Amino acid sequence: MSVDFITQVILQYRYWILIPLSLIEGPVVAFVAGTLASVGYFNMYFLAALFFIRDVGLDGVYYAIGHFGGRTRFARKMLQKIGVTDDHLEEVRILWAKRPGWTMFIGKLSYGIASAFIVVAGMVKMPLGRFFAYGSLVAVLQYGTLLFLGFYLGASFGGNVANIINNVQYAIAFAAIVISGYYLLTWYLRGKFLKEEKEIEKTSVEDSLV
Repeated sequence: MSVDFITQVILQYRYWILIPLSLIEGPVVAFVAGTLASVGYFNMYFLAALFFIRDVGLDGVYYAIGHFGGRTRFARKMLQKIGVTDDHLEEVRILWAKRPGWTMFIGKLSYGIASAFIVVAGMVKMPLGRFFAYGSLVAVLQYGTLLFLGFYLGASFGGNVANIINNVQYAIAFAAIVISGYYLLTWYLRGKFLKEEKEIEKTSVEDSLV
């Protein structure tokens, strides 16, 4: 979905559309909603709670899929997104055990593979308390930043809905830059995670030959 389309839909339906849209395109919706919160269109505390619950809740669902249904066809398809096979699970488990915070950060911000990554966490039986602790921290950092940037953009237009609408082309351009930067970062982190996973796999193979 384009930023322009999401903005127009949110302006029209307000709170009613936030939840379904956030499930489809959470980061973009958070940024746009934060922009409108600066002019009183949304309550910022509500937005913070909504996106936190949305993110942590989805993490719990995907973790459960991996934990209880790791052998199902659905789970297997998700694992294919990041090239994880049965042989790789031990390496991923080691990655979670050695660097859980960094692994959670890279995984959740890796666009296109975040859900599959969380499924793997469930399959390797990462301790639930640690999983939600790190997941919550990343959720606060990720959506807190997006909401703040959106709020800052709205405030820069004078804190008025009319000003935002009149300058919507500039708002959309700025939003496009921020979202593009966000996705570029997630693609970079995705490559970094896959590289790190391969290095662990290589090290494990070398150790087994010694």
